[in-house]
Amino acid sequence: MSVDKLAPERQLGREAASGVLWLAAQKWAVRVSGFATLIVLTRHVSPREFGVVAAAMTVIPMVYLLSDLGFSTYLLQATELDRRNLSTAFWTSVAAGAVLSSGLWVLAPLLSDAFRSPDLVPVLRALVLAIVPTVLAGVPLALLRRAMAFRAVALQSLVAALLAQGVAVVVALQGGGVWALVSQLVVSQWVIALLAWRSARWVPGLSLSLRLFRTMAVFGVRVSSVDLVATTRNWGESWIITVVLGPTGLGLFNIGQRLVLVAQELTAASLVPVSTVVFAKVRESDDRLRSTYLKALGVAYAVVSPLMILIIVTAPVLMPILFGEQWRGSATPAQALAFAGIITLGAMLDHGLFYGMGRPGAWLRYSVVVDAATVATTGVSVRWGLRGVAVGFVAVAVLATVARWLLVGRLLGLPTRAVAKPFVSILTPTVLTIVAGTVALDAASGVGSTLTRLLVAGATTLLVNVLLLRLMAGHILRDALSILPVPERYARRVGRVLGLTPRSST
Repeated sequence: MSVDKLAPERQLGREAASGVLWLAAQKWAVRVSGFATLIVLTRHVSPREFGVVAAAMTVIPMVYLLSDLGFSTYLLQATELDRRNLSTAFWTSVAAGAVLSSGLWVLAPLLSDAFRSPDLVPVLRALVLAIVPTVLAGVPLALLRRAMAFRAVALQSLVAALLAQGVAVVVALQGGGVWALVSQLVVSQWVIALLAWRSARWVPGLSLSLRLFRTMAVFGVRVSSVDLVATTRNWGESWIITVVLGPTGLGLFNIGQRLVLVAQELTAASLVPVSTVVFAKVRESDDRLRSTYLKALGVAYAVVSPLMILIIVTAPVLMPILFGEQWRGSATPAQALAFAGIITLGAMLDHGLFYGMGRPGAWLRYSVVVDAATVATTGVSVRWGLRGVAVGFVAVAVLATVARWLLVGRLLGLPTRAVAKPFVSILTPTVLTIVAGTVALDAASGVGSTLTRLLVAGATTLLVNVLLLRLMAGHILRDALSILPVPERYARRVGRVLGLTPRSST
């Protein structure tokens, strides 16, 4: 293939990689400070109080989604946009947000009764203050992402997170308890909204179109339905855990879940907003779409699996060190969710694939089945406590991944084995690394302090994982080097250290 034919794909790949790196850098900065904040909060806010806020946060995203109506995602993939599109999307979301926020205020006591937690009423009503800026920021953020201005988006999120974390720590140190968590959410959303409006430099007009509304609604209902299904699943799981194990049980589960989400946000979560735009741009060429998807999937597995493996290996020691002995019960959920996170990683990329190709309906049907199975499994397994819930998550993850391979293969015209190959390539290195890390953790039990044991196990896990990936999945590492948005000489230098030769860009 000639250089001219390769150039557009290389350029798009580098733009996408640059976007991923900016978002990842923002998430790394936020999570480094966020970990410090969480450590402070877990020592001043009880598991029960964390559980109350976690229960509230299963309701608030529903209001976000129903207010947005999926219009933000429509704006990302639309072929053309004009002032009427944007204004129609904005004012519709504002109206929906106002109605739903009022409804939440009125229904807060009923939701509190459902969770059997009287403390939930004031928390839900206070979080209406976080809904308002989220609705207002929908269109400006969509414009920035459509323009692939991920640097601006990343910096805005970073500033918002740092300010919100500072406020939360002050409130917690003053004995604010649950209000430390509430204030963090409210401040973060308001800062993001204000900065997004400043960067987008867009002002809504009063010219609306019923025809455009209908077009956006057809697409948006499918998109918001997918997210609403996932949010409903989260609500169902949290409700079951809270009713059976109490707010404390939900709090312990939530902290384990947060640790895994941190790892995902440091890596794979940055792929979703970028991949939706990229897949939309290359969908006209079947070959480009297939090659872009498979390369992105392989790279994602290689990037994400090391952090997940670290959680699986070290969680029993890591959780008490980070958060205190009262959070030791969070270790098992964290291990199971990390293992399920490796198995289902491709779903984050496939989400962007189906949306980028304008096929949210197919993803909706898949999501309904998987999320219903997850809630049903939680309802059965919760009788065995958090350990039972954790095992149920892994079982559903395995079945959901096989089903997803079949769906993606049909969408892209690929055999199932081709879609599964990136995961199969890293499966053996992953399992062997977990075994090696666990052995190292046990062997280091008599070496020194708990921290020394953690460091020995962590270093062993990372080293073994890199070596095994190099030996068994070198092509994935080579793909990662080929799209790094850095001068080629640096990519080649890293390749030589790993014993790889990055694929030529010509």
